Amino acid sequence: MIENKNRTAAEDASIAVAEASRETDWKSKSFMGSLFMGDLDIRMVYPFPEQAPVDRAIGDDLCERVDAWARECLDGDQIDRDELIPAHVWRGLQELRLFAMKVPHVHGGLGLSQTNYMRVLALVAGYCGSTAATLSAHQSIGVPQPLKLFGTPAQKAAFLPRFAAGAVSAFALTEPEVGSDPAAMATTATPSEDGTHWVLNGEKLWCTNGVVADLLVVMARTPDRVVDGKPRRQISAFIVESNTPGVEVVHRCRFMGLRAIENGLIRLTDVKVPKENLVLAEGKGLKLALATLNDGRLGIPAVAAACVRDLAAFMTRWAKSRRQWGRAVGAHEAGSEKLAQINAGAYAMSALSDYCAALSDRGDVDLRIEAATAKMFNSELGWDLVDTALQLRGGRGYETESSLKARGEPSFPLERMLRDFRINRIVEGTTDVMRLFLAREALDPHLRKAGALFGRAGLGTKLATLAKAASFYGGWYPKLWLGMFRNRHQYDAFDDELARQLRWANRQTRKLARTLFHQMVWHGPKLEMRQNTLARVVDIGAELAVMTLVAARAQSELDRGESTHIHTAMFWLEEARLRVGRLHHALAHNTDVHATALATQLMESAEALPQTSSAHLHPLARERGVDLTSGDLVCRHGETTPPAS
Repeated sequence: MIENKNRTAAEDASIAVAEASRETDWKSKSFMGSLFMGDLDIRMVYPFPEQAPVDRAIGDDLCERVDAWARECLDGDQIDRDELIPAHVWRGLQELRLFAMKVPHVHGGLGLSQTNYMRVLALVAGYCGSTAATLSAHQSIGVPQPLKLFGTPAQKAAFLPRFAAGAVSAFALTEPEVGSDPAAMATTATPSEDGTHWVLNGEKLWCTNGVVADLLVVMARTPDRVVDGKPRRQISAFIVESNTPGVEVVHRCRFMGLRAIENGLIRLTDVKVPKENLVLAEGKGLKLALATLNDGRLGIPAVAAACVRDLAAFMTRWAKSRRQWGRAVGAHEAGSEKLAQINAGAYAMSALSDYCAALSDRGDVDLRIEAATAKMFNSELGWDLVDTALQLRGGRGYETESSLKARGEPSFPLERMLRDFRINRIVEGTTDVMRLFLAREALDPHLRKAGALFGRAGLGTKLATLAKAASFYGGWYPKLWLGMFRNRHQYDAFDDELARQLRWANRQTRKLARTLFHQMVWHGPKLEMRQNTLARVVDIGAELAVMTLVAARAQSELDRGESTHIHTAMFWLEEARLRVGRLHHALAHNTDVHATALATQLMESAEALPQTSSAHLHPLARERGVDLTSGDLVCRHGETTPPAS
């Protein structure tokens, strides 16, 4: 870990935990990681990867059945108004085995590929965001994924078949006073004296599905371990049965959007968990969480891309139909620009999401950077495009779907989509945290080569590091300026206009690598405190990556004789160039220092809010479980009521 005198002791402790939990080994070259080192390798994205025919057929069949069920049973507008997923929807999800989409066949699941899993999630989201979020939280970060990746054979045999039968899971990480800094976690897991079990105590906030979950993955602090003479906090992961004594739901949280999700505040009081329910190993909880999220994060960009695709299709029809001042809305220059942005953005978001799904299905590729980028990029762009569509549609965008239907208007749930979409920039790692994560990974090659110069290493180690760094940078840095003479023919297979865009992106990739290096040299260890600077560097990398993917997909379509999207792709590429230019300009011309000074002044004169307390909350009865054997809605406290119609 690099020393930084600007850090507080708490920041040092948090960074130590985060660094210890990082995946340090790369099992493959990363397309996006390479961009930050000045290497745009077009071979990694072209031809653009397509889903295998056999796997596509499996997905087509399941999506057809899910779509037929959803058309009849899944009323997203009604679910949003009631703030409740009705019993017949829970039953349908279970009968279709959608709670076991990623569970292997051997354990009774559907064994879907990542691509097909994302296709089903996106399809369900088109009908109801709350239902899609319920499925995603259960499968992407809930019990099935960690067990699939790290569970012992005994754990898999004990728990995975339950999801095929309809059991629901949740992920419990966040706490009332702990968000993006898990090192500050207060929930504890203490080993029993006889070593047979752990005793968990604490509270978990914003636990999606927690109100109705049968099983939870709970992150908790286990006893500290001494590293280099200092205690280091250990976070471990446990599978907890929700009916274990001491597990209490004390509040169901209500939100702006996704109003029907069963998200709650969970209290753990002397909860005894068998030692066999520890997942991976003691102290490996955050490593498990980060590895799980590599694939788990891909659900959000897939859903975002699919929703914007549907939105683009509707808005194109509406912009053609709605007339103002004697012309179609989409024919006016302001309307044309908005319509072009929505459609081009949908194409770019799909290219990024589909590429990540293909990487995941390969199974031999390290996609931590790509997954975080997709989550960040699609959630932010999607939000901007939904807002743009609402502005283009005007009052009809702000009006609810049910109200539009009642007036006989062509309806689209744009108002509900806007509310549901906003959480994407927050959940499963905020986009701000994604930028910090990506910045750390972008810096990793440099820290590996020169990091010892800024740490506690001895003089001999520092001199050896200096010699190796000089040898590497002596060859690497000049190539960033002379790269125009290398790989001249790598774009020969591309259409002339697409090749022109890729050559520009290649030049900008080398400029990006130089910029990051210059920032490191100029700021030294203080660079980690320049979060806005790092964010701009990350955003440039994301823009260049998506530009390359858009060009690769467009060319692959041209290779198949398809030219439908070439104008869409070209518009996106030209717009991206403007954004990259603005980001480079902002690196040198910004108000970062002024913002920090103003915020400091404002906080010095403000009164702090009182500390959070949930002591006054009493446990809630668990609700809305579905007994498939009777078809009835079974409340967790034992009462049985008829299923909702």
